[in-house]
Amino acid sequence: MTSYSNPLDGPEALRGFRMEGDGRMTFPRGRLRLESGRSAEEGQNANIVLWCPEELGPDVEISWSFWPLVEPGLAILFFAARGHGDRDVLDPSLAPRTGPYEQYHSSDLDTYHLSYFRRRWPDERRFHTCNLRRSSGFHLVAQGADPIPGVADADGPYRLRLRLEGARTRFDVDGLTVLDWTDDGTYGPPLRGGKIGFRQMAPLVAEYADLVVRPL
Repeated sequence: MTSYSNPLDGPEALRGFRMEGDGRMTFPRGRLRLESGRSAEEGQNANIVLWCPEELGPDVEISWSFWPLVEPGLAILFFAARGHGDRDVLDPSLAPRTGPYEQYHSSDLDTYHLSYFRRRWPDERRFHTCNLRRSSGFHLVAQGADPIPGVADADGPYRLRLRLEGARTRFDVDGLTVLDWTDDGTYGPPLRGGKIGFRQMAPLVAEYADLVVRPL
């Protein structure tokens, strides 16, 4: 693939993106603000996923800027996502998805998912970690400390960078390495290509900007 960049600064920049779940996209500060249109009391039905339509190459670096605004909640990046049978993650033949997490981690998707801002439940707020999982299935494959502070002390933007090269995944926040993991094939051949998607667990409100995907 060639490099892809998107400022995420207005409705035109989000043309072709697909929202799953009842999500709201606004741009009050000239960057994408994501939040659920439902109360967190609705549980998994209040959660959302926003897919980028770009197809990734096999070896890529993905970076974006992140501002957490309202917590509790949780933010995830899906990457190297495809449907079973090597189908596009947006293929209409795949099972319908509307935000509940099990539709993504235990369905007809093959994907890695990085939970990089985990604040939804008391134990996640007590001890901050980033979790990397592989699906289908709900396989926790790597974990690292989360350096992003809670909303009360957050001073964004935080520049997040994920590198997928061969079987190796590396993730850093503002240049600080958080995860460095190599897929040994326990759950199938390493995933490559596919698409990325931003997931939020209500009631998190967060902003995103300057998405860049470049080949390695």
